[in-house]
Formats: sequence, C-alpha cells, structure tokens
Amino acid sequence: MHDIALDTDRYVETVAPLASDPAIEEAAHNRMVQAVDVRVDGKAVTAELAAWLQSQGLPPRAAEAVRGLAPQLDAAVTGAADKVATRFVESDRFEKVWTAANRGAHTAVVHALTGEGRGAVGVEEGTVTLDVGAAVDRVKQELVDAGVTPAEKIPDVDKQMVLFQSDKLERMQGAVHALDVVGTWMPVLTVFIGAAGVFLAYRRRRALAKTALGAAFACLIVAIGIVVARRYYLDHLPPQVQSEAAAAAIFDQLLHFLRITLRTVVVLGVIVALGAYLVGPGGGARSVRATSERTADSAARWAETHGIHTGRVGTWTADYRRWLTIGVLLLLALLFALWNHPTVLTVLLLVLILLAALALIALVAATGRRTQAARPSAPAGPAVGR
Repeated sequence: MHDIALDTDRYVETVAPLASDPAIEEAAHNRMVQAVDVRVDGKAVTAELAAWLQSQGLPPRAAEAVRGLAPQLDAAVTGAADKVATRFVESDRFEKVWTAANRGAHTAVVHALTGEGRGAVGVEEGTVTLDVGAAVDRVKQELVDAGVTPAEKIPDVDKQMVLFQSDKLERMQGAVHALDVVGTWMPVLTVFIGAAGVFLAYRRRRALAKTALGAAFACLIVAIGIVVARRYYLDHLPPQVQSEAAAAAIFDQLLHFLRITLRTVVVLGVIVALGAYLVGPGGGARSVRATSERTADSAARWAETHGIHTGRVGTWTADYRRWLTIGVLLLLALLFALWNHPTVLTVLLLVLILLAALALIALVAATGRRTQAARPSAPAGPAVGR
C-alpha cells in the first residue's frame, strides 16, 4: 500500500493495465461523448446559420427549414463523437494518454493526500478530482479533422473525474503520513520481532512453525477483509461515479499487488511451517529424511562403481554438512528479503533452488562418507614391554 500510494513508478505500473480494460474504455468513451455533446448546441448553430443565410437573401421559409435541422445536427455530432471516441479509447494513443496523465498526476495525488493538492488533481471540501480535459481536447481535434467543423467552437473543457469523495479527508491525510513512516519500518520490525520470538522460545522449531502459520492465517484474514471492503465500496459509490464496472476495475487493479503479496506470504508461511516439521522428531519427518539419505547413499554407490569420486570435497562436505545447510538457508532468506516485490513464483523458485542445493549437499556428503569408510584404519603402535 505504501508503494502504490507514494511510489510513482509502482503506481503507474499498477494502473497502466486499466487503459485496456473494457469497463474503463466504456466509461472514458461515455464521458468524452457527453463532454462534446454539452459543448455543441445544434439549435444555436442552426439558428446562427439560418440568420446569416436569411441576411444573404434566403427566403424565410427556407431559413426556418435550416433551423429545423438542429436535431439532425446534434445527432450527427453525437454520432461522429461516438465513432472518434471509440477509435481513440481502443487505440494505443489512449493508453499513452492514460499512462502519461497518471504519471503526471501522481505527485499531485500525493500532495492532495498531504493537504497540498494542485495540478491535474484538485482537492475541495473532501472531494479529490482528476482533470480529463486533455483526452477531451484530443477527441475535439479528431472531430475537426474528420470534418465536423462545429467542433471548432468547443471551448477548453474542464472536465473532471471524481477519484473519491469523503468528509474525512483530513483523517486520511494523517493516515498517509503514518503510512509513510510505518510502511518503511513495519516489515523490518515484524521480521525482527518474529525472529526474536523464535530465538527466545523454548522449542524453537515449533515456535517457527507457529509463527509462519500465524502469518499465513493473518493474510487470509486480510484477504477476506478486502472482499468485504470491495462490496461495501461498490454499494456506497458517490453519485458522480457513472460506471460501477469501471469503479470495480479500478478497485481490483489498485489492490492487485496487495493480493499478490498476501498470496506470497500465505505460500511462504505454509512452506516454512512444512520445513520446520520436516526437521523435527515426528515419524513422518524421520521417514522422509531416512528416504532421502538412502537415495543419496544409492547415488553415491552408483557413482563409486562408475569411478566418480569427490575426494576431499566430499569428506569436507560430510564433516560440515550442517553448517553448509544453514549457510544455504541464510543465503536464500537474504535473497528473498532483498527481492523487489516477491511473488508466489519467487517463493517456489527459491524452494526449488533450496531443494536442489540440499540434494547436492546430501549426495556429496554421501560420497564423502563412503570415502571415509574406505580408508584403512591406522596401524596399532608397537607393544610396550614391561
């Protein structure tokens, strides 16, 4: 949440796919057509045209017929605007405008949430709005290029899209400040407290498993809360929001990476708890370890019969296998901690690397044990006479 709210690159990466979302395209299309329709008054245009033609000698009945063309002109302008807006929102140009507008507006959004709204984003009496006049201007130019000359009279459009409305904006601004502080240190503090709890526990392995499962369960609770919040949000949309589908798409996309993080922590918690169980004294864990050792010994015997030896590396690995295993675990944990926005695939990739590393260590250690067992025992020293 901290990155989406206060990191421009992360925010743009989050909202960029919305430009190709059908609900967003339809909402933007309708808003642009409405903006053009409001600005072009067919009745006024035909009245001016009829008056000019009458001044040039056109009979009154003919001038009246020209005035009667107002509905047809309105329909023609609306139809042309509809076609142009449709082409625009379905083209790459709309995606570029959408991305550029969001990138340019993000700093203003941050300022709005800190009480300093300006630029494309405005804050007034608890309402935060985004100016979409640039998109409307683009449609206006395309109408002119398409031959709809009345579109030249469309003035600069100050059309705004309501982002959200709340009478608790000041409280939200305080929450953003707290998010800025807590969002940076909370992950570090959480890991530190969890590690300290495991280290100080009487049964560390069991404490590690409970901590991991507790984190996974907490993420499930948050996921359920998101579902409830989504339903509440859609049921309480302000009247300015004309498309519930577009609002739902925005909500889902803004929380896309949060959902990914929740799934990642759930999977990570389950894997850590499973790992803690497999190194424990349980019957199933002992059986898995025994099977792994027998497999490594069988592979070592096969290697020996084919003339493959590991020499001193094998004996050294057998002597320091425990420390090598701990080193691999710490290295992968550090890699996960430094990974920028890990996902479930990240966790699974690291688990595969861990399993491969443990299998390699077990195999090399097994060959080292066979090498040690094959060494002749040291000869006994000479007997000492009485």
